[in-house]
Amino acid sequence: MATSTTDSIMKEIQLRAPQARVWKALSDAQEFGAWFGMKLEGAFVPGQPVFGRITFPGYEHIRLEMKVESMVPETLFSYRWHPYPMDLARDYAQEPMTLVEFRLKAVDGGTLLKVVETGFDRLPADRRDEAFRMNEGGWKQQMLQIERYVAS
Repeated sequence: MATSTTDSIMKEIQLRAPQARVWKALSDAQEFGAWFGMKLEGAFVPGQPVFGRITFPGYEHIRLEMKVESMVPETLFSYRWHPYPMDLARDYAQEPMTLVEFRLKAVDGGTLLKVVETGFDRLPADRRDEAFRMNEGGWKQQMLQIERYVAS
């Protein structure tokens, strides 16, 4: 299931993995990076930033920052970031961040994972539509990535 407005993107997937396994894939920065396609420096700690770079071929030059908001074991992991930070000449630090929330729920046969990213309407108008479009497709791909990761 997927829904979106101009301000938010929502994706969900039922994973054939225990809630504890999905939680570890989300809340451990090294595991998160492994399925997401980034190399993160440090651990996820609420209230703290984590920096890293994209590891996707052709995008290794892209650096990013995530600010961890909340970590409720096996239930909620959330962070803020600058969506689609691809223009090296742009200072994204001057822009608002979107909020990404992962919610987990145990279901028969595994875990229901929902991701919601909100805050696109607050982005500068000149990049709002592209950031939304790229993340809409990106989250679809990331749900498949985590599905493969937790099944292995």
